[in-house]
Amino acid sequence: MGADEGQSAVVSAATRSRTPDATCAAAVDLALAAAEDVAGIGKVGRHLGVEAEGDRLVTHYFECLEPAYRGWRWAVTLARAPRAKLVTVCETCLLPGPDALLAPAWVPWSERLRPGDLGVGDLLPTSADDERLAPGYTGADEDLTEPAEKAEGELPLIRYELGLGRARVLSHEGRTRAAERWYRGEHGPEAPIAQAAPARCATCGFLAPLAGALGRAFGVCANEYSPSDGSVVSLDHGCGVHSEAAVVPSTPEPLPPIVDEFQYEVVQLHPEHTSGSVSDAEPAEDLGHS
Repeated sequence: MGADEGQSAVVSAATRSRTPDATCAAAVDLALAAAEDVAGIGKVGRHLGVEAEGDRLVTHYFECLEPAYRGWRWAVTLARAPRAKLVTVCETCLLPGPDALLAPAWVPWSERLRPGDLGVGDLLPTSADDERLAPGYTGADEDLTEPAEKAEGELPLIRYELGLGRARVLSHEGRTRAAERWYRGEHGPEAPIAQAAPARCATCGFLAPLAGALGRAFGVCANEYSPSDGSVVSLDHGCGVHSEAAVVPSTPEPLPPIVDEFQYEVVQLHPEHTSGSVSDAEPAEDLGHS
């Protein structure tokens, strides 16, 4: 068989497979009975059509009447042997249609997790290839700062990022993500409280600096009256309790009482009896008791 004849045979086979077998396509009642055998009587709706799956192999589609499966279809696949008139049921299943209501695509838990989801007793394992972490010093960070950009006497990045007993430390990607998240947050320079602040955290005495490369832009607030107390703040953040915002005068102690020890005043504790209704000269009257 030549090349042209082989190509014609392939085209003919493809054309036949796209055309539903007439005998199988006509067996609508058989397909309906198979669908009702699985779904139940009254749960299968009208016939929606037939689709060729191959030679003498077709699938009938029926409407699904279950309210929870809106847009789904019952699919019954029928087949017959070559030169046979008997049609048999191959498979019956429920499949989603073009406008079916489907569950959203599955997302791994590690991608669904959000800040604040971790509770008491929960464990969040970190993958070995987490790009936010890197092994102890590898020298990769040293290439990020060009010698021309280093100020005179500035320590190299290796001095900031030594592991000190930790198997892994923040990578450049991890530091960048943290810095961007903190800077855009409520403790960054764009927060409303920072816009109204009298001065910045960089000049506040309550700022506890961070160690490492992040300390160049962030610190921890240590003022118990600040809404940022115990939180990482950017150096250009600020609030109304800046240490140098105003100097409040201290309250003076009360003066001791003044005692005049050079003069005195006579005070009569028991005043003398001057007059009354009974004269002292009259004899005492018997009142009838001893």
